[in-house]
Formats: sequence, structure tokens, C-alpha cells
Amino acid sequence: MLEHSRATTGERPLTDINQLAGEYLRLSYQGIKAKGNASSADYELIADENLPIVNVVPQEIGRVLRNLINNAFYAAIVVRTIRPYRKPKVCLSTQCATTSVEIRVTDNVEGIPAAIKDKIFQPFFTTKPTGEGTGPGLSWSYDQRPRRFD
Repeated sequence: MLEHSRATTGERPLTDINQLAGEYLRLSYQGIKAKGNASSADYELIADENLPIVNVVPQEIGRVLRNLINNAFYAAIVVRTIRPYRKPKVCLSTQCATTSVEIRVTDNVEGIPAAIKDKIFQPFFTTKPTGEGTGPGLSWSYDQRPRRFD
């Protein structure tokens, strides 16, 4: 909750998105491993080698990545209890689009149910049981201000 209320300096240093995304993917994996869930999970980074170095606020992008990746691992591991034949896997990919950088976090679960899609950017919304998540997650990524990534 404190991180959600903190203001950043807004400085946008040149950032290697592939490196940043890879770090957060490994950190999330280590986090689930520490909880004893990693033995049944896997991850993959598919990095576009032609991705430009971009000006972003690494802490803001990092928070969003951390939440997306943690949620993907959580969903994949929960589904493992329902479908034990499916090994949980999270994939993070980067791609250079025409005027932007695209980061995708996917898992091998069915996806976000249509009934909650309109709620996922609300602050403190969570689908996790009490005590499992705080909910700020994707609300950090939602900003209607136009962004330029020079």
C-alpha cells in the first residue's frame, strides 16, 4: 500500500527492457521457490534482441512486471492443483512494435474470466483469498496520460 502511494522522481533513464524484464521474472520465480512452489513451475524469457533502449521509470515498470508475473505464477500453480497433469509455466516476451515496446506475460492457464476483466485495473482489486494478495497490482500500470518512450 505504501508503494502505491509513493511518488517517484519521474526520472526516465535509458533502460534495457529485456534486462529489467528478465530480472523481475527471475525474482518472481525465486519468490515462489522460497514458498516451496517452484518445483512444479517453470518460466521462459523470450527477448527481442532488436529491442531499443528506452527512457522509462524502471521502478514503475518493475512494479507492474512484478505483479503481472506473480499473478501469472499464482494462477498457474493454483490450476496445477486442479489439473495435476499440467506443469505451471510463465512466459515473458518482449517485442519491438512500430512506435512502442511490447511486453507480454502469459501463463498456461485459461486466462482472465470475462466477469472480472473490467475490474483488474481498480486499486486493491484481487481474486486471491484473504491474506494471499494486497491487490494494488495492475492499478499501478493504468495511467491515462499520454506517454512517449524516446
